[in-house]
Amino acid sequence: MKKPSTGLQSWHRTVIATVALPLVISLAVMAFAWPASRIAPRDLPVGVVGTSAASQKAVEGLTHGKPDGFDFHLYADQASARSAIKHREIYGAFVITPGHVTVLEATAASMPVAQLLTTSGQHLADQAAKAAKAAVKDPTRPGDASVRSTAQKKAAAKKAAAKKITKVKVRTVDIVPISASDPRGVVFVSALLPLTVCSIIIAALIALTPGRVSVRRRLVDLVAACAVTGLAAYLIAQGLLGALPHQHVATWAALSFTLLAISTTSFGLVTLIGPPGLGLSVALMVFVGNPFSGSTSAPELLPKAVDQIGQWLPPGAGAGLLRSTAYFDGNASAGHIVVLALWTTLGLAAALLGSRRRSALANGTLGDDRLDADDTSAVAPDTTGTTTTVTPAPVFRTHSHARHAAHG
Repeated sequence: MKKPSTGLQSWHRTVIATVALPLVISLAVMAFAWPASRIAPRDLPVGVVGTSAASQKAVEGLTHGKPDGFDFHLYADQASARSAIKHREIYGAFVITPGHVTVLEATAASMPVAQLLTTSGQHLADQAAKAAKAAVKDPTRPGDASVRSTAQKKAAAKKAAAKKITKVKVRTVDIVPISASDPRGVVFVSALLPLTVCSIIIAALIALTPGRVSVRRRLVDLVAACAVTGLAAYLIAQGLLGALPHQHVATWAALSFTLLAISTTSFGLVTLIGPPGLGLSVALMVFVGNPFSGSTSAPELLPKAVDQIGQWLPPGAGAGLLRSTAYFDGNASAGHIVVLALWTTLGLAAALLGSRRRSALANGTLGDDRLDADDTSAVAPDTTGTTTTVTPAPVFRTHSHARHAAHG
């Protein structure tokens, strides 16, 4: 006959296998697939050089084609737009001149955004060509011969000029190019998920390793492991694959700091709430932080709110910091550093709080054990039918020297 507890455990396993596990997997797939399926520009900061009529028409055309897609910044000249791109204030800029559309872009900032700007530049060129063709149409009506003659001359001149500008050329200039060893940026993009997973593994190994080791010593081990792992990741990404070509020490520091922020948070959660903290870390960092980071595209291409959530989590902040150090001389890195420092601080606080809580519980349990050991009173039945509490006499322990003397 089956025990009731055995049947209950069997039903629990069935529910987990048929309901809970598929639900978790479905949520994980949706977390990665949904943002990727909604890629589109949303207030993407781009520049427009000049305030001419052609520039204004370009802004109107892009706004009409993609409402709320671009956040336009006007610049007086190309030098100002180039400086803004290098300082990560904008992703690129459009320079519209008669017969030419120049697209200033930065493939190091985002390959998908660079491709989007190139496509938009071609769209502007097509619009300019159509406007040029419309401008050469003869607007005069039949009338006086002299008027017709003058109008015909003007029309002929316009047509001659139109032949030169009906084909507007598009030129792209890569202001901050991505490494030639990683022309599609796949190394940079592919590194984020393994780094996140490794960070959690480091935290789990250090937090769950048995032994009476203080939390401070574990934190020292955690920092050392993140620094060494960050160096190893940099040596592979740059030394072997050539994907992180600039600011070597700063880039190593960015990798290590990203690892530290994720590891410290995971370590703090595990120390505070135990093994369930590990699952919470995986859910937060892997299934939310990675797909919401915008590392494969750009935060401004993700759905609203998703981009903000991703940039406030360590994977997104780490990816942004790594781009800044590896390609942009550290520009626009302050916000990412603040986010990583905040998560590191919260992780340290959780770890110290969890350590004190465990110490308090251990001391309280030890005190209860001592009380139970000292409480040796017994209840003995009386022959008269009543109970009598018998308190044993205190036990006096003989000093070791006295015991040796007695045996001697």
